[in-house]
Amino acid sequence: MLIEVPDVLSHAELQKVQALLANAPWADGRITAGSQSAQVKNNWQLPEQTDQSQAARAILLAALNRNPLFLSAALPKRIFPPLFNRYADDRNAFGNHIDNAIRHCPISGQRVRTDLSATIFLADPDSYDGGELVIEDTYGEHSVKLAAGSMVLYPGSSLHRVEPVTRGARLASFFWLESMVRETERRRLLFEMDMSILELRNTQGDSAPTVNLTGCYHNLLRMWADI
Repeated sequence: MLIEVPDVLSHAELQKVQALLANAPWADGRITAGSQSAQVKNNWQLPEQTDQSQAARAILLAALNRNPLFLSAALPKRIFPPLFNRYADDRNAFGNHIDNAIRHCPISGQRVRTDLSATIFLADPDSYDGGELVIEDTYGEHSVKLAAGSMVLYPGSSLHRVEPVTRGARLASFFWLESMVRETERRRLLFEMDMSILELRNTQGDSAPTVNLTGCYHNLLRMWADI
């Protein structure tokens, strides 16, 4: 399930994050790579404990926690604190790889199962060439390059890559989520049901069928959720 979430960040929030990253102390992106992905990772990454990283992370987490589409699609249990990367010049690509199944969070000490991967695009897509996030699933390859401030969610088990940036700089935040509902297909069903309920409420109000369907949604979530 690949889901685009538009306008996660407001214009003001996006400007604040971009300003924080403008003069950030970027380091070798391989600092968070596993043994396989380190061989194909060639980008810059912002160390987690820098002031810029902590300030930008707080902005993103606040935005995520108020975004209903994100919350419905991800059903987050734990969020690995957002990280930030930059693709430009001779550090401009990330080859095919699959994210580690478990990530250790140095901030909380918790382990996070990476049910979902997320990328929030932070640079205007017209400001750089290339840099598409290419995600492979059973239906083929999906090339994603979104407006600044928008996000894509996709299964953490997906093979994916970032195409070479040939002009400008690609800035993004990336992170992983452990969902209350582990199975991708169950999350898909719940998300589609939730979106249908929302449409019914907007067109028909809280009719008896809408209320009944809402009950079915919550009973399924109660059955499947691991909290």
